[in-house]
Amino acid sequence: MGERNTGGSNFAAMTNAWTTMASSFVQGATAANRAAVSAMLTPVGTNGSSAETAETVEASIPSVEYDQLDWSFERTVDDADHISVGDTVTFEKSISDEDVRAFAQVSGDTNRLHLDDEFAAESRFGERIVHGTLVSGLISAALARLPGLTIYLSQDLEFRGPVGIDDRVSARVEIVEDLGNDQYRLETQIRDEDDDSVVIDGEAVVLIDDMPEN
Repeated sequence: MGERNTGGSNFAAMTNAWTTMASSFVQGATAANRAAVSAMLTPVGTNGSSAETAETVEASIPSVEYDQLDWSFERTVDDADHISVGDTVTFEKSISDEDVRAFAQVSGDTNRLHLDDEFAAESRFGERIVHGTLVSGLISAALARLPGLTIYLSQDLEFRGPVGIDDRVSARVEIVEDLGNDQYRLETQIRDEDDDSVVIDGEAVVLIDDMPEN
């Protein structure tokens, strides 16, 4: 886990401000989550050009192509035939300034709250924050690390708090119901490890196919 943020009072105020806003629910977030993961893999500089890419290594599971050295994941099951209620996957990474700017380019969400320090300093948060949909994209990263080939069918999300630039964030998915026909319902949760808080709660339904031959 990353070190805890010693500047907690300012961020706590940000979180309190966030919770005064109405809860938001997002349905069918598949495309946005895929865009988020794409942004994480292809950082873009402030002028839209490609930034230096973090060092990558071959992934240890066949459902993903590469990992970055500062990413980590844990899972309780390695065989798709043995997936059952209670199995979990947790994926963790830091969300950098490069990730945020890349996501702005990929998604078209160039809200100054995420990109402009001076503008964001005057907001209720007091500083720039990460796009909520970029944060939720870590759920997709966790799902990709289930055994088999995971296909999103639906996703509901409740945003509880903001994530700051460079915070270390973890996404945890847990299978809570076997729906039959290789479909599963999962609880999905994202934590800001630096702020020690839950920032997104939700639920997903996925289909887990057999891996392709190649």
